[in-house]
Amino acid sequence: MSLSRRRVSSAALAAVPLALATTGTARAVPGRRARTLHIAGDSTAARKYADAAPETGWGTALPFFLHRHLDVANHAVNGRSSKSFVDEGRLEALLSSARPGDLLLVQFAHNDEKATDPSRSTEPWSTYQQYLRLYVDGARARGVRPVLVTAVERRRFDAGGDAVPSHGEYPAAMRALAREERVALLDVQALSLALWQELGAEETKKYFNWTPPEQDNTHFDPPGAIAVARLVARELLRTRVLAPRDVRRLDETVPESWITWPEATA
Repeated sequence: MSLSRRRVSSAALAAVPLALATTGTARAVPGRRARTLHIAGDSTAARKYADAAPETGWGTALPFFLHRHLDVANHAVNGRSSKSFVDEGRLEALLSSARPGDLLLVQFAHNDEKATDPSRSTEPWSTYQQYLRLYVDGARARGVRPVLVTAVERRRFDAGGDAVPSHGEYPAAMRALAREERVALLDVQALSLALWQELGAEETKKYFNWTPPEQDNTHFDPPGAIAVARLVARELLRTRVLAPRDVRRLDETVPESWITWPEATA
């Protein structure tokens, strides 16, 4: 399951949306090259455009919690799994743009769970871990630090009002791989589940993409994206992937008005 030359050739097409998805502007500190934090993931993290507003991926809000010497390149794309992101050449394109000292955050599971779709489906304790290893090994080969991120939870509550996990064995499989490979792990699944439990069934509607035409319990609106990005930033600090000088606003209000949705380009 190594990255093949066929996948390298398909990376040329993938590189276009990757460039469009980049968010955050690095301002170099004199004498120090700015590092880039790359995000590989699905629609819960991805950059959204005007036709999707108010839907917002947490990757859009992450730069608000990082100091300006850290850039964020959001390569996450709607509908991708750990498998399809690789098969489409997106991982190869991402790694070709990364430089030694950069970071790679990897969050997948939502679409890996789609057992009826062979182009995206993986099994938690076999193919899911095998594909995740491609991200870990590929990053390390380029001097990039890999960071595994358990999939953020959906909004699901049982009849008793308790938040219910929705990702099956995928978070456990990622945790086990992180231990085996000695990779930093951001346990956003556990943290987001606890946050939804704290907020409750009604209050969490304000964090998800609940609009008059639809009630979306998977994707976020600006408050939800900001809340999840804050969890990610706190975990980056807790796990010492980032230092205190790298983060900001962890306990401050971030205005929803800072979220924007650019027009999509053809």
